[in-house]
Amino acid sequence: MELIHQFSSGLFIIQSVIFLALLFLLGKFAWKPILKSINDRETSIVDALNQAKLARKEMETLKEDNERIIREAKIERDAILKEAREIKDRIVGEAKDVAKTEGDRMIEAAKQTINAEKNAAMADIKTQIGTLSVNIAESILKQKLDNSEAQNELVQNYLNKSNFN
Repeated sequence: MELIHQFSSGLFIIQSVIFLALLFLLGKFAWKPILKSINDRETSIVDALNQAKLARKEMETLKEDNERIIREAKIERDAILKEAREIKDRIVGEAKDVAKTEGDRMIEAAKQTINAEKNAAMADIKTQIGTLSVNIAESILKQKLDNSEAQNELVQNYLNKSNFN
């Protein structure tokens, strides 16, 4: 059984018309919406990629800004610490100067007080020695000058000494 197919032009035309109608219907109702959804999808993907690029650029910018802010903060921190050290050194130096000046003033005041007390003590000692000397001389003279002959001899010696000086 052999099937022989013969070409039928009527069948060919009908099948061609059906095929073209099917293509028309598919083009009108199926291809346009499919192509439109594909184009919409492509557009949304491109938009998403562009937004991702923008987000990446923003993240890089934020990262650079953060690094810059951190660098500036470190520089400011270092400057504040340096200034604090300088202030501390200046305050310590001023305190040392004030303490030295105050110490020198106290030492000088103590020296003056010591000298004043020493001079007062020396004057007191001289006064006491003078009084004691006068008392001793008075006692000695009273004993020696009990008789008039000793008095005359003492006056004579005194006069002789005063003539030579």
